[in-house]
Amino acid sequence: MTDPPDPAELVGREPDERLLADELGALPAAVGRPETAPPSRARRRVVGAGAALTGVSLVVGVLLVLLGIVDAVSGGFEADWVVVVGALLIATHWGWVHVAEITANAIEGHANAEVLDRRRQWLAEIEPYTRVEVSTGVEEDGSISIVSVRYTPVPRGERAFTFRREVVDREVHSADAPAASVTERAEHLRREAAVATERERERYEIAAQAYREALIGRVDAEQRTLARRAASEALSRQINSNLREPPLAE
Repeated sequence: MTDPPDPAELVGREPDERLLADELGALPAAVGRPETAPPSRARRRVVGAGAALTGVSLVVGVLLVLLGIVDAVSGGFEADWVVVVGALLIATHWGWVHVAEITANAIEGHANAEVLDRRRQWLAEIEPYTRVEVSTGVEEDGSISIVSVRYTPVPRGERAFTFRREVVDREVHSADAPAASVTERAEHLRREAAVATERERERYEIAAQAYREALIGRVDAEQRTLARRAASEALSRQINSNLREPPLAE
């Protein structure tokens, strides 16, 4: 298991919008899932038209090239132009697919503007602290697996963050094992995961509060650096305080 990240490196960052699409599986289950935008009928029609135009452009282009070659052999004067036009259609026929995709995205974005806005607001509320989750599954032979997964926030670029998903533990219990013992073990691991998650949330909140107080509404790079330093100092003080006066055991 890798060490948890320094919260001071993550405060002030926003969730990467790719977490709403390609990287949706990297989100912890505990944060839920965003609202799904309804499919657009117009999108299917536009994409279908783009595919049709792609095929027509390719067929017409091939026919023009062949016609130009035949015309050139017979001594025609327009053969060069016909071949050029045909070759241009062949070379650019895939462009209709891209045009259709861009147009369809624009139509869909306009039709689902409110849903997309709610999805972005939902994403913005996710805080960058580590979550540990435990789930169970059934193997092909009937045995039961208990899997612990850690979702670690990692910086991306200058202002964003995403999550790195990693399986940190996997136990397999025989199908003959007593159900009560398997259930007890799973619940024990879930309690440990909840304690670990809460500890990381508290560490992040300490850093985030210090960051907000130091930033004072300014957004330039130098102020963000100073604010993150203040967050690290606040977290360090909290850690040192616990070392001097250890908290009660769970």
